[in-house]
Amino acid sequence: MQKTLIITALAIAASAASGSSSAAAPDFPSKPIRIVTAETGGGNDVAARLIAQGLSIRFGKQVIVDNRGGSVIVAADIVRAASPDGYTLMLYGNNFWILPFMRDHVSYDPVKDFSPVTLATSSPSVLVVHPAVPAKSTRELIALAKAKPGQLNYGAASGGTIHIAAELFKSLAGVNIVNVPYKGGGPALTALMSGEIQVMFPTAGTVAAQLHSNKLRALAVTSAKPSVLFPDLPTIADSGLPGYEAVARFAVFGPAKTPKAINSLLSREIVGVLNQSDVKEKFRGAGIETVGSTPEQLASIMKAEMAGLGKVIRDAGIRAN
Repeated sequence: MQKTLIITALAIAASAASGSSSAAAPDFPSKPIRIVTAETGGGNDVAARLIAQGLSIRFGKQVIVDNRGGSVIVAADIVRAASPDGYTLMLYGNNFWILPFMRDHVSYDPVKDFSPVTLATSSPSVLVVHPAVPAKSTRELIALAKAKPGQLNYGAASGGTIHIAAELFKSLAGVNIVNVPYKGGGPALTALMSGEIQVMFPTAGTVAAQLHSNKLRALAVTSAKPSVLFPDLPTIADSGLPGYEAVARFAVFGPAKTPKAINSLLSREIVGVLNQSDVKEKFRGAGIETVGSTPEQLASIMKAEMAGLGKVIRDAGIRAN
């Protein structure tokens, strides 16, 4: 009898210990939450601010956006060193988990040092060509590039979303389109419109105005599924390159060892914000689509992208600025 009582007491104690992280969730948050992200302007900042506004209302606590200049390493170092209690988060694009493939020494490990919360948003690029290029579809562009190897040029900043999208295209299509480096997407887009280069994969938010004015010809979007931002465009994957996908993703993370209950709560509340119709419209106005995922889904997406794009980056010798 005494032995049975002891075993029962130990079982209750173990259950209480294992449930301690779950018990923490109903009291969360009890103070302001900070979301660390990139400098003001751009997709990171837009996503962080819209999510912060929505969370502030849902939680009844202030959610602060902490903009940090420099590379993603600055924000990542702040968050990985923070207390794993859900009060310090990071929102950043997928360059966060891709950067280690483009630099020899990165101070953080995107898998070991962080707890995934949710994949918040995504933004496709658009395969566009100068109007003088005699290609009206992705298949025609591939045929043209194969007929004239090394004669077509594309522009991109080294190591950016546009650069990786183009190199993935080259790899899957087996074509030789020459990279012309630029300091950013803006200068590259200007070069495309002037005819200095012929091909580009600009992000949705930067190219929409030029497409509406017919200064460029859009062939396809880089997302795996058709985009609500460009409903009339097919995907590259459905236009001759099955499996092609290269999009800018923006995700939320906490420090490693954040209690699962808090991570799950944050994920649910952020997804709730993203599902609001007014929030969706604001994101679409910036060329961004809302997603929302569980922590487990984000971890799976990261793993797949690191494996696939990591190989493209290594094979192409892509280095970050």
